[in-house]
Amino acid sequence: MNSSMDEINLLRQHQRHQQHHLSVRGIGEEIDLEIDQCEDPTFSGAALEGVTSHHPQDPVVPADDHKSFLIPCSQPGAVDGQPQPTPPQAEERAGMLRLSAHTKKKKKVVKKWRDEWADTYKWAYVAVHDNTSRIFCTVCKEYGRKHRRNPYGNEGSRNMQMSALEEHNNSLLHKEALRLQSASKEKVQTPEIERPVYVKALSKTAASILESLFKKDPHEAEFIQSIQEVVHSIEPVLVKNSQYVQILERLLEPERCFIFRVPWVDDRGEAHVNRGFRVQFSQALGPCRGGLRFHPSMNLSVAKFLAFEQTLKNALSLYKLGGAAGGSDFDPKGKSEIEVMRFCQSFMDELYRYLGPDQDFPAEDVGVGPREMGFLFGQYRRLSGHFQGNFTGPKIFWSGSSFRTEATGYGLVFFARVVLADMNKELKGLRCAISGSGKIAMHVLEKLLSCEAIPVTVSDSEGYLFDGDGFDYVKYTLIRNIKAQQRSLKEYLKTFPRAKYINDAKPWGEQCDIAFPCASQNEIDQGEALSIISSGCRVLIECSNMPCTGQAVDILRKAKVHVAPAKATAAGGVAVGELELNPEFSLMQWSVEDFENKIQEAVKQTYDRSMKAAQEYGILKENPESLVHGANISAFLNIAQAMTDQGCV
Repeated sequence: MNSSMDEINLLRQHQRHQQHHLSVRGIGEEIDLEIDQCEDPTFSGAALEGVTSHHPQDPVVPADDHKSFLIPCSQPGAVDGQPQPTPPQAEERAGMLRLSAHTKKKKKVVKKWRDEWADTYKWAYVAVHDNTSRIFCTVCKEYGRKHRRNPYGNEGSRNMQMSALEEHNNSLLHKEALRLQSASKEKVQTPEIERPVYVKALSKTAASILESLFKKDPHEAEFIQSIQEVVHSIEPVLVKNSQYVQILERLLEPERCFIFRVPWVDDRGEAHVNRGFRVQFSQALGPCRGGLRFHPSMNLSVAKFLAFEQTLKNALSLYKLGGAAGGSDFDPKGKSEIEVMRFCQSFMDELYRYLGPDQDFPAEDVGVGPREMGFLFGQYRRLSGHFQGNFTGPKIFWSGSSFRTEATGYGLVFFARVVLADMNKELKGLRCAISGSGKIAMHVLEKLLSCEAIPVTVSDSEGYLFDGDGFDYVKYTLIRNIKAQQRSLKEYLKTFPRAKYINDAKPWGEQCDIAFPCASQNEIDQGEALSIISSGCRVLIECSNMPCTGQAVDILRKAKVHVAPAKATAAGGVAVGELELNPEFSLMQWSVEDFENKIQEAVKQTYDRSMKAAQEYGILKENPESLVHGANISAFLNIAQAMTDQGCV
């Protein structure tokens, strides 16, 4: 009884010193801010009654975790402290009085949770769940009443935030999460990874290889994911020939990794510093070749993953080249041309030491186009003191190829045509969904039109554009001009209002027959995979490196969606990139027909080589993953043979 009276006294004291009474509904909903002119409530003399709060959307929590709210209750007609029934008119009149007092002098303020609040609430982060933004606990990975909002109102002052933090830390859900987290660490399990890595069921030998990798690089999620797919594919090879186990262990360790500082000065004279990366993964087959990526998400894990993928891509071709990748967390978007030039020159000041015609050939990737490659090559030439055309790119003057930008995009469409031909189908008349709107995506769109397919989507960082009638050459030209001017795809609607632009979404829910993910790695998760299946899609051509998460791959496999891996589909771009390094070839003398025939030849050879390797190890042609496993097996065997011949180096 004394504790109840203490709570009542505290509440009254709080009401006397608090002019603002706040009530929060939910994330993204309106927040009412009530301002009373008087210091004491009009119902200060009323009795108080304890009521437990319930919300229809809140999860059920233990009773110990509930807080009871005290609300005024006039209780007319009470006798000896016991409430008596009241006439309906009296109840209605009392309700009207309370309502008028509650709404008096009310000022409505609308606030919404923003991502910035995740920095203020150190225990929380913002994520989307069921198309609704939620506040999640970083420990529990759950959302709910104790995690979703401040119990004292809205985002509020620092004191309110600390109160919410204290209440959260005292919640039973949070304490249970801490207990489980502590117990898992005591069992000396695999080190925790910042982002969850999906682990597939593997044989004992393959699992031991991955376990060793987990211990060495526990935080490199992208790298681990890419290796896991390959190890899963080559399990039949390891079982058939145990000597390949040691070769695989050596292959999974990059030959060398470089991390360096890149200082540069902006147009205002302010100094900045970024981090540069270059991973030369394997030179077993020849000098390294691979892209440079300038993007804020760039880190060592991404660099190793890209270098590993490039190593296997090059191993699938007929030409002898190793694999490498690199870049920086620098973002060229929003930078002036002079700022980009300064950064590229500073980047090359360090990287040039590790490049050369017999060592490493850099190429384009995300954020690195003809402009950036020109700046990089100019500084390399200045520092090395001689002119060497060992940078691959679209500039004829120093790389030799006028078709370089088209090769990869055209090759993807040619590969789709080969896959469909093996299924007794043709590309003509099929609806195609494309993600991304960069160089590769635009060339995929262009070549699909020439093959009389019906591309219906493209996307950018804000959402995706859908035209149910399909794009034609006029619409393609408009999209290309919009992207050349760095404008949003929403501008398309001004000319073609029947189309629609969907914000903060991906195009995989639209009806299609073939999917061309050209955006970035892991853009297709479980939910997107289910959308692809529901859309009627039965063939997925990987255009970007590792566009599907491990869970998404399993979902697509169970639905018998045929997946063509990026290692194989990039055969056109790889072939032309390797040809342009040969000084005997002058691609300027090639006609468009000769150029496309060369790409189609490389694509067909890669497809046949991959399918043959799959069948040799008992993977049936009808298996939707036969092309994935075959490409990984063929590439690995080529590298393994070279590593065996060269000894333990």
